[in-house]
Amino acid sequence: MAGFFIKKGTVVDEYSIGCPYCGEMIDVLIDSSVEEQQYYEDCSVCCCPILFEVLTHSPSGVQLIVKRDDE
Repeated sequence: MAGFFIKKGTVVDEYSIGCPYCGEMIDVLIDSSVEEQQYYEDCSVCCCPILFEVLTHSPSGVQLIVKRDDE
């Protein structure tokens, strides 16, 4: 599991994350207009399902947590 804080920006921002399966850096689009969201998106390198948990109401900005499907 990887978690980090990123500065809240416009409604849709692009972020680079490390895939929790293959470790490759991939770019993802995050919609910061929704306070809390949880969804799956496949890694563009290894095609494994990544669970994204996004919290936008954090005082530090947007909190993005990525997990393996089996965690």
